Amino acid sequence: MTKVKKNRVLLVLLLWIEDSSVREVRMPEIQLGAHTVRSHGVKVARTHMHDWIILLLLIVIEVILNVIEPFHRFVGVDMMTDLKYPMKDNTVPFWAVPMLAIMLPLFVILVYYFIRKDVYDLHHAILGLLFSVLITGVITDAIKDAVGRPRPDFFWRCFPDGKRVFDPVTKDVMCTGIKSVIKEGHKSFPSGHTSWSFAGLGFLALYLSGKIRVFDRQGHVAKLCIVFLPLLIAALVGISRVDDYWHHWQDVFAGGLLGLTVSSFCYLQFFPAPYEVDGWGPHAYFQMLAESRNVNPSNGSNVQQAELESGYVDSQHCRELSRVNTHDSSPILEGTNGRMGY
Repeated sequence: MTKVKKNRVLLVLLLWIEDSSVREVRMPEIQLGAHTVRSHGVKVARTHMHDWIILLLLIVIEVILNVIEPFHRFVGVDMMTDLKYPMKDNTVPFWAVPMLAIMLPLFVILVYYFIRKDVYDLHHAILGLLFSVLITGVITDAIKDAVGRPRPDFFWRCFPDGKRVFDPVTKDVMCTGIKSVIKEGHKSFPSGHTSWSFAGLGFLALYLSGKIRVFDRQGHVAKLCIVFLPLLIAALVGISRVDDYWHHWQDVFAGGLLGLTVSSFCYLQFFPAPYEVDGWGPHAYFQMLAESRNVNPSNGSNVQQAELESGYVDSQHCRELSRVNTHDSSPILEGTNGRMGY
């Protein structure tokens, strides 16, 4: 075996050993547990005071959108054929939607906090969850009021006694039912149950994806099952709306798409993408490490530097490996003739 071949084998062996050591990098443990609600909660909340004010404003807007009268779309005689489904009770009642979309993800977030004691993760997860649900709710109800699409059971809401009454000139419906029931009958598109469920549970799915490292390329399908469970619950809520004849299938599809889209944007505002190496923690956590390193460069700087770099070492190392492998077969290596020494 020539010296060039020996050097190449030794280089590959060293790269393999280095790659194995890099794969042993774990979640930074030193700073976690040092920032709790008691020690840093007020400081973190004050930093995002304007965000909490916006949340209160979204709540006010949501209340207003539910009070105002929706657009009463024209409903002619021929259109009633597809709107005569029977009126049924909700399989998933209205009060259960906040329990699924807010309380269930909040429970998981609190459990993670009591395990890790990271106020940055707790605060930003709660803030992201509430923004996800409230922004989705405002958009959903604004579209509901603007579109005014009749629900599948609109006939019985409009004519509870079954006797149809239409305007003799325009042929538009002249409802004889209870006003509040008729008002709710003009809010079919999109589905609020579905959009809220996918907003909250979609955020939870992304949150879990980062925490259990679903995309670590280890091939653990069981992790995917954990992530898909919240999405399955949200999908079943949407299906129940069609089964109860409160919504058309288009309403449910649009609501689910809206909830997933908003939850994705809100999650990425506070956390890295779940498939990234540092996808387990919020952006603020890594910013805190960087700031503390700059303020106290001589106090534990090596520890904090290692903690900061551990989240990015994998991606940097992969790029380094790619570059080395590309140059491995280059004429430069061939022309060393044994001059490379180890």
